[in-house]
Amino acid sequence: MHRNKILVIGATGNVGRHAVDLLHASGAGVRAMARNPVALPGEVEVVRGDLIDLSSLRAALESVDAVLLIWPFATVPVNAAVITEIEQYASRIVFVSSAAVRDDVLEQNGPIAAFHAAIEHRIQKSALEWTFLRPYGFASNALSWAPEIRTGDAVRGAHGEAPMTLIHERDVAAVAAHVLTSSGHGSTKHTLTGPERLTQAAQVRTIGEVLGRQLRWVEIPEAEAAAKMLPGSPPEIAKAALDGYAQLIKHPGPITSTVADLTGRPARTFRDWVADRAADFE
Repeated sequence: MHRNKILVIGATGNVGRHAVDLLHASGAGVRAMARNPVALPGEVEVVRGDLIDLSSLRAALESVDAVLLIWPFATVPVNAAVITEIEQYASRIVFVSSAAVRDDVLEQNGPIAAFHAAIEHRIQKSALEWTFLRPYGFASNALSWAPEIRTGDAVRGAHGEAPMTLIHERDVAAVAAHVLTSSGHGSTKHTLTGPERLTQAAQVRTIGEVLGRQLRWVEIPEAEAAAKMLPGSPPEIAKAALDGYAQLIKHPGPITSTVADLTGRPARTFRDWVADRAADFE
């Protein structure tokens, strides 16, 4: 049995689950931490843990050399003590951050950037060797449309012409696994995107094409769109997202080759992602 060397925090989420699979397949020792553990393949040790409960985190960190940190945005507040605990045990950390973070400003614009920047700054002050993964939009954000698609042929939202470089969660996990099992990534910030720009309206059409249906985008006012976005989240989160969409129309985000450069294979397309997740829309 492998000695546990890499702790994946958030191991049952979209990125974490794939990262666990890839790390295990590579022969690395893996320990998976989750609030609600589920059985994982092979010799992966699964432990119950929560970033809010530092004693559970401390137990999960025993004998760990490196950590993949996926911090649940908007559900667990930033707590510097989490990083303090990690640096008592591990020597390396890979943090799944956000491309919303800007290095050229003193104050981040919006809650998403501010949240991730606060964690980045605490990690940079630590003794840990760090790598930040900064993905642009996740393809999995389209799952918020699933209820409408299952019951009708239209998706209602604001800024349908906003172009996005959506990334498949498997590609974020693949980069994380590569960084954790290779050298030369210390003090590095990797910006991750998918291989194409697709507007929200085009995303909806693509989902329809994969499902064999004709789906359409219906533009609605921002206030109406904000009310139906991210249920249960603070209103400022929806506003920040909509403001970001409006900015993308004026200033589309970049397309990076980071996934291909690091993993040796092209980033998956949005159509690839829909094919993988088609059952979620049916």
